[in-house]
Amino acid sequence: MIRVSEKTKKILVPITSVIAGFLVGAIIMMIWSYNPIQAYSSMFESALGNMNGIGETIREATPLIFTAIGFSIASTAGFFNIGLPGQAQAGWLTSIWIVLANPHLPKIILLPLAIIAGAFAGAVIAGIAGYLRAYFGTNEVITTIMLNYIVLYSCQYLMQQIMPQSFRIDTDTTKTISENGSLHINWLSELFGSSRINGGIFLALIALVSFWFLMKKTTLGFEIKAVGLNPFASRYAGMSTKKNIITSMLLSGAFAGMGGVVQGLGTYQNYFTQTTSVDIGWDGLSVSLLGSGTAWGILIAALLFSILKIGGLGMQTAAGIPYEIVSIVIAAIIFFVAINYVVGLLFKVKKSSESHPLKKGEEIGPNNAVDGPDIKIPRSEVEN
Repeated sequence: MIRVSEKTKKILVPITSVIAGFLVGAIIMMIWSYNPIQAYSSMFESALGNMNGIGETIREATPLIFTAIGFSIASTAGFFNIGLPGQAQAGWLTSIWIVLANPHLPKIILLPLAIIAGAFAGAVIAGIAGYLRAYFGTNEVITTIMLNYIVLYSCQYLMQQIMPQSFRIDTDTTKTISENGSLHINWLSELFGSSRINGGIFLALIALVSFWFLMKKTTLGFEIKAVGLNPFASRYAGMSTKKNIITSMLLSGAFAGMGGVVQGLGTYQNYFTQTTSVDIGWDGLSVSLLGSGTAWGILIAALLFSILKIGGLGMQTAAGIPYEIVSIVIAAIIFFVAINYVVGLLFKVKKSSESHPLKKGEEIGPNNAVDGPDIKIPRSEVEN
């Protein structure tokens, strides 16, 4: 057992999980007579060996950052939002529809309008689950799962039956959007070897900073964390539990919707009928778990998943190894993250000399508060 600080442990546990996941993948490859060194070399060479590969890796990571932030906000508030695929799909279709309906609007108006509309669509879908949880106590896992299917088939209906024929190539694919509503940036794409990297990466970085600021520096972020840690205590402190439940779900859905927006306006430049839930929702959930729900963690985990996804294609063509091996590696990593309690047993937290219990009658205030705004509660109330 290794003695480390609590902060170091939070970093070492996901790193250990990743290494364990790669080892599991290597063992499976050897069982089937594949060379794991050659496989992983091909993976990283494809993802990071040239500018085009780097560009595609960043492009793949962009929507995952948004969906991971969405999951992290809901998770911090104590909810398991697995409706990310539906929220992302709603954002994707909405943003494309807005651009197709207004192709000649100036870019300075059309692009922000499409982005905001896509985020709003995702927020509405998540807000339904949040409202049901806040006022009826409905389990958000059930409602978000059902909403994924509702959105999936509603989007199919809207695409095939409601969308004007002038917007579509056929019943399953829309026309390519106009330049005025696109996130494509010529100089950025050319810089990265004509890859599909787009302006969504800048929005993703802004989203990460906004997420960090929201959770660390605002009263709303503190209240979301408080509700997640103990809704009864937060209600006693005067916080509105219902308001924070709905707000956290709205924010979660808005970020997930943004993931769909960058897929539509950035990567594909159109919308096509989905036969199953979009992958960026499920992958974003995994990225959030691996990144421990922090801004830096999400960024690093999103890039890692992108390397696995993009590099896995190169591993298949260069080393002749089935792409399913990549899925096994990802699943193994998430498995070890999910059992982080077991992995965490490898590391023992050192006792901090700075920590000290409050004495009876002492108040929780600016001198001994750990995080968040100053809330003075008599020690006697805490003990009771």
